Amino acid sequence: MPNFFIDRPIFAWVIAIIIMLAGGLAILKLPVAQYPTIAPPAVTISATYPGADAKTVQDTVTPGYRTEHERYR
Repeated sequence: MPNFFIDRPIFAWVIAIIIMLAGGLAILKLPVAQYPTIAPPAVTISATYPGADAKTVQDTVTPGYRTEHERYR
């Protein structure tokens, strides 16, 4: 096979140019975003306090979670 291209250098150049043009067209068609959309990490905390209303849970349990959350920022 190498002898085929050695004997026909113009054919080898044509093949090389076709491959380069195909690569250039492929690069233009690639779906690449400069800044892809990335979802920020989220944490969901659920607390139960039997017999307490929402205001009591907010006033007593939530501050503890918030101070612990601040440690990990």
